Amino acid sequence: MSFLTFLKSNANWLAAGFLMAFTSSYGQTFFISIFAGEIRAEFDLTNGQWGGIYTLGTTASALIMVWAGSLTDILRVRVLAPFTFAALAASCLWMAGARSVWALPLIILALRFFGQGMCSHITTVAMSRWFIASRGRALAVAALGFSVGTAFLPLVFVALKGRFDWRALWVLAAFMALAAILPLMALLRRERTPQSIARETPALGMGGRHWRRGEMMKHNLFWLLLPAILGPAAWNTSLFFHQVHYAQVQGWTHAQFVALIPVFTIIVVGSTFVSGWAVDRFGAGRLMYLMLLPYVLGYLVLGGTTSLGMALLGLCITALGIGAMATLPGAFAAEYYGTKHIGSIKAIWTATMVFGSAVGPGITGWFIDQGVNFPQQMIWIAAYFTIATALLALGVEKARRVLAAPA
Repeated sequence: MSFLTFLKSNANWLAAGFLMAFTSSYGQTFFISIFAGEIRAEFDLTNGQWGGIYTLGTTASALIMVWAGSLTDILRVRVLAPFTFAALAASCLWMAGARSVWALPLIILALRFFGQGMCSHITTVAMSRWFIASRGRALAVAALGFSVGTAFLPLVFVALKGRFDWRALWVLAAFMALAAILPLMALLRRERTPQSIARETPALGMGGRHWRRGEMMKHNLFWLLLPAILGPAAWNTSLFFHQVHYAQVQGWTHAQFVALIPVFTIIVVGSTFVSGWAVDRFGAGRLMYLMLLPYVLGYLVLGGTTSLGMALLGLCITALGIGAMATLPGAFAAEYYGTKHIGSIKAIWTATMVFGSAVGPGITGWFIDQGVNFPQQMIWIAAYFTIATALLALGVEKARRVLAAPA
């Protein structure tokens, strides 16, 4: 099947995946961090204090995800996603009306849980379950929603900050989240239940069976994968969370750094579609070895330059890894653990990524307060990805040997 035929035949489901991914933007770090300067000034917070609040709220949202993510094995997307959109809109309104610093951890919890957590989780689980032979391409198309949000929302909202109060922009974000409900319902008006899809088109995992969450967590593969699941969320979140600080240290304006994001996003999109095609062609397991290598080089470049041009190069190299992350983990989970319990299994992965996005800003913010700026920390981040790559390769190589083995 050609790519255009694939798009035409599955337009409604793919568009729904795109819309869910895009709507997650309002709870993603890249969006919240647009207002980091205003929030810190409003509540008189240091980088470390703001990072600590962010860590606290996001960690709590990760813990809730462990339970809530399993709902994707029970409820239809057309039921769960609209509720999530409405709750995300309410969270945006809560941020718009925040007057006490003590409310910030709860607001961050709500934004991160309904945005980065549930919207992203529903997207990847739906694509992984609805598609088998074309799973990589489906994940790539849906992930385009993440990329479009990352590319354009910062430009739009940074520009609007010059004309409107930051609180009014959170009201706008709430309206945009609510406005996405009706088109989503229209796209999924003929959606089937997750259970019926799993029965009609089963995809087995290692040992020729469907794995349960408890079994996954007792197997060594999960623990060897854990640093690779956690790391990109932790350190990429830190990069965008501290983007204002990073630009200041490097001698740029925030607007100059944000202007690099569209080019970065183009590379993410290209990498996402290439990795999606490669997953369908070669399988996710054979490609997992390469997933983290762009982060090693990208962070070395970003941390070792004060040139905007070289920073763009570093971002583009890092974008190759981000594109691969958009398709590989979701496809790998379905390929190696089966699809029957993919919601509860991916809930742990999503919770791990959300937790990573919690601890990353907290750790890096603390080091910033101690006088170690973020560019200096990037050398150690590159070392982390090197070690995570070695563990990832070890785990996947062992798992590949039993992937096709009988139960």
